[in-house]
Amino acid sequence: MAICASFFLTSFFLPWLGHLPYLLFFIMVALTGIDFIMLYRGSRHVFLRRDLPERLSNGDENELHIYVENFYPFAIHAGIIDEIPFQFQKRDLLFQVSLKPATHKNISYMLRPTKRGEYLFGKVRLYVQSPLQILTRRFDFCQEEMIAVYPSFLQLRKYELMAVSNRLTEMGIKKIRRIGHSMEFDQVKNYVQGNDYRTVNWKATARKGELMVNSYTDERAQHVYCIIDKSRAMKMPFEGLSLLDYAINASLVLSNVALLKEDKAGLITIAEKVGSIVPADRRPAHLGKIMAVLYKEKTRYLETNMEALYSGVRSVIKQRSLVIFFTNFESMTALTRQLPYLKRMAKHHLMLIVFFENTELKAISQTVASDVEGIYIKTIAEKFAYEKKLMVMELAKHGILSILTAPEKLTINVVNRYLAIKAQQKI
Repeated sequence: MAICASFFLTSFFLPWLGHLPYLLFFIMVALTGIDFIMLYRGSRHVFLRRDLPERLSNGDENELHIYVENFYPFAIHAGIIDEIPFQFQKRDLLFQVSLKPATHKNISYMLRPTKRGEYLFGKVRLYVQSPLQILTRRFDFCQEEMIAVYPSFLQLRKYELMAVSNRLTEMGIKKIRRIGHSMEFDQVKNYVQGNDYRTVNWKATARKGELMVNSYTDERAQHVYCIIDKSRAMKMPFEGLSLLDYAINASLVLSNVALLKEDKAGLITIAEKVGSIVPADRRPAHLGKIMAVLYKEKTRYLETNMEALYSGVRSVIKQRSLVIFFTNFESMTALTRQLPYLKRMAKHHLMLIVFFENTELKAISQTVASDVEGIYIKTIAEKFAYEKKLMVMELAKHGILSILTAPEKLTINVVNRYLAIKAQQKI
């Protein structure tokens, strides 16, 4: 009986075995056709929108969004490729999403530009598959769009909020112990516990019959100028940003803080000749004017012309001001060449020189040497680090303030020093 059944099955299916490849082929063609109809049938399939900000902030993480919605009557698997500008050098920006019918999804991602200028965003490619996952249909969304990368306005907003709410200490800004008080009179008010007895107004006290004190405020409308060196000394990169970009970001933040403190902010750029000049002012649109000037600045490849800078400072800045010079010295010889001009400017203004630590050399000097070559390298790195400290001492010897800072701490240290100078009434 078993032999008969086996013979029957073999005789029935054996003729079909030769046609099995053709059968599988036709099944595959049928499934492909079904998948094609599923993907291409109808007029509404998917929708995608990329939300770009009006401008990007240089050196900061900027958040971008992609919104995608499924109008198919079935679940889809989708791959999204955003053609971001070549400056980011990212080739793996692929987002995989799965969407059920009539659902949507928001995708957020971060981009950190390291150069100012115009960035071209291309199209967004959306690759859709049905549940069969045989065919893939491509959709193109979003036209090419040019976005400008400005100096770090995200830091600007962050410090502005801290300054307005008087919470700058949370950003690393130290509390400054005030020495005496400002001599700009504000008003006469009633004495409250904690007021300085030296501010008692005895004439007002006698007239009113109760203890009255004079109230003083910070001196206002003082001029604060940022001078940015854009010579080749500021071309050196740290964490993707050049020293010039660090100086530009810090200058923008400092100008904003100065305006919030009701001082007047100004700007001068210098390389082989004097570049942009923005006279000190505090009108509402003044910060935007400074930002527009800083957006266009680029590094030059010649030495700084200190004689031209001195002449420009003397012709532009007519009253005693706080002058903050962002530059970089890699050797004592470089400082010695510029020192005579810095001393001459310091006779008329309060000079604050800001230059940078070489953080890579500092890291080398702190490593443990394991061989003779390592000892030589470490010794040279320590020599350069020691020279930087000698520069600070040399500037102090001539009555010039200075800040030696790591690039990433530049903004905090500069704003901190400005607040200290205001508190100590040095201007």
